Amino acid sequence: MKLVFAGTPEVAVPALDALIASGRHEVAAVVTRPDAPAGRGRRLVASPVAERAEEAGIEVLKPVKPRDEDFLARLREIGPDACPVVAYGALLPRVALDVPAHGWVNLHFSLLPAWRGAAPVQHAIMAGDEITGASTFLIEEGLDSGPVYGTVTEEVRRTDTSGDLLTRLAFAGAGLLVATMDGIEDGTLKAVPQPADGITLAPKITVENAHVDWSAPALRVDRMVRGCTPAPGAWTAFRGERLKLIHATPVPERTDLAPGELSVGKNNVYAGTGSYAVELLWVQAQGKKPMRAADWARGVRIASGERLGA
Repeated sequence: MKLVFAGTPEVAVPALDALIASGRHEVAAVVTRPDAPAGRGRRLVASPVAERAEEAGIEVLKPVKPRDEDFLARLREIGPDACPVVAYGALLPRVALDVPAHGWVNLHFSLLPAWRGAAPVQHAIMAGDEITGASTFLIEEGLDSGPVYGTVTEEVRRTDTSGDLLTRLAFAGAGLLVATMDGIEDGTLKAVPQPADGITLAPKITVENAHVDWSAPALRVDRMVRGCTPAPGAWTAFRGERLKLIHATPVPERTDLAPGELSVGKNNVYAGTGSYAVELLWVQAQGKKPMRAADWARGVRIASGERLGA
């Protein structure tokens, strides 16, 4: 089939690579978000998908909005059979959805209908899911509600951050997306409506959402830290400034600390929760680089009884 691929961040690149390498389908163009400011100089930078497409000599389309007439006219000129999508980042209007004969097929990083929305992997970790996965489905105008072509499952490991899990799903999902394109072309794959039961939502996690509640149990604090790493980053307050928590682990044998209370040893930093303590392993103070929690604690000279979250 002739394809127009839509995607923006690094997590979409494995799927684009897999489609290019398949040898069966032609990636005629790529749709991605416009260049965005990045770095200290706020210089405009192309998306990872745009950079990969340009390396491969593929036409890149960067509409401000996918309902822009110039974009729609070019899409019709190309005449794709299908448009595979991975983390494009903009809502597709009906006028765009109707262009390809086989529609726009999204690779979503959950087992639908669970975790519909922008942050399925983060929510799966924070909810304590043991199994997650990826799904390919036909995009409709509803939120991730279209019929499903296929799924692949993935275990959520005990120490997974959302970055770890998303990386594995990006590669597993890339194979699923290619297989879905193959099945659509063959006519051997039919999309099945999602069940009405089991729907959960995964809205974008904001910085405010990532504020750690030290009165929560240790396992919930651990899931919050892992689910928000690398973005937006779980955080707490310390001496009136924000402290980002990059890596922490539950320590069931430490039950002597009040929620948020700090205990500092030679090479360890513990914080109390609503159950037992967590050990802080890596943190990032405001305006500083990430560092080992023990080094941070030595630098700030934590006094007895000081707490996080105050």
